[in-house]
Amino acid sequence: MVFGTSGLGNLYTALPQNIKKEIVEACINHSDGVVVFDSAGKYGAGLALESLGKCLNELGVNRDKIMISNKLGWFRTPLTTPEPTFEKGVWVDLEYDAVQKISYDGIIQCFEQGNELLGGYVPAMVSVHDPDEYLAGAASADDERKRYNDILEAYRALADLKMSGKATSIGVGAKDWRIVSRIVNDVKLDWVMIANSMTIKSHPVELLKFIAKLESEHIPVIKSAVFHSGFLTGGSFYDYKLVEQTNPEHDALFKWRRDFFQLCSAYNIKPAAACVQFALKVPGVKSVALNTTDPNRVKQNIDMAHIAIPEGFWIEAVEQGLIDNYMVIA
Repeated sequence: MVFGTSGLGNLYTALPQNIKKEIVEACINHSDGVVVFDSAGKYGAGLALESLGKCLNELGVNRDKIMISNKLGWFRTPLTTPEPTFEKGVWVDLEYDAVQKISYDGIIQCFEQGNELLGGYVPAMVSVHDPDEYLAGAASADDERKRYNDILEAYRALADLKMSGKATSIGVGAKDWRIVSRIVNDVKLDWVMIANSMTIKSHPVELLKFIAKLESEHIPVIKSAVFHSGFLTGGSFYDYKLVEQTNPEHDALFKWRRDFFQLCSAYNIKPAAACVQFALKVPGVKSVALNTTDPNRVKQNIDMAHIAIPEGFWIEAVEQGLIDNYMVIA
C-alpha cells in the first residue's frame, strides 16, 4: 500500500491542517514497517508536500520510518490569477500556482523546492510527473521531438540525483501508459506508476500486456487512481473531469456504475474493494496508491488490499460486460 497525498493538497476539498495531521498519523499507526507516501509538486501547487512535511515534523516521525516518492516536473509559482492555471476546478483554496518544468535544470529545481516544502524530509523515490501531458502540449512534430528530448534530459537529472546518493530509485508517473511505454524503451526505470489508464472500468488488453512485459523486466508497477478519480465509488469526477447524470454523453458511464454497484451489492462487496483487488490481480502490479480525505478511512484502505473476492464475482463481471478479460486477472 502506498499512501497518496493529493488530499493533503486540497484535491476537490480543502482540509484543515488538524485533519491532514490525523490522516498522516493514521497512515503511520496502521502500517507495519516503512510507510510509503506518494506526493508531487503538482498536488495543490506544492501544498501536499508542504502539508506532509509539516505533519511529519509535528508528529516527530523518524526519517527511517517513512519513504517519500516525489513526482517532479511541476514548480510552485505565485498565484496571479483568480484561480490556479493548472487543472482548473480540481484544486480548492490554493495560495499558489504551478508551472510545468521538464528539463534537466527544471527537474533539479523541482527536487530542491520539494525538499524545502517537505521541511527536512527527503524523497528516496523520484520520477518525472505527467510527461504525457507535456508531450500533448506540443504545437508541431518538431516541438514534440524537442519536448521528448526535454523528458530525456529530465531523466538524466534524475540519474545524476541517484548516482550522487540524493535519491535511491527512479520512476515515472503518468496517465497515458503509451508514453510510459515509449520512455521505458529509452530510460532505465526502477518502477512505474500508472494513473487511471488501468481500472476495473477500463483496462485495454494492450496495457495489460505492457504491464506483463514490465514484470518480465523486473520493473514493478504501482497502480494509482484505481477509483478513476472517485467515479467508480460514487464520486462526480471521471478522468479528473466533472460528469453529470443530466448529460446524455455520460449515460454509458452511469449505467456501467449502476450495474457495477448492483453486482457488488449481490456479493456484499464494497465497490472500492473490488477496484483495489482488480488492480492487484493484474500480474505485474505490486502496489496500489490510495488517497483519502478522511482519517477514519485509512485502515479501511489498508484492509482492502487483503480482502478476498469470490471467483463468482469476476465471472459475473465478465458475463455482464463490466470487465473485458477475466483470464488476464485470474
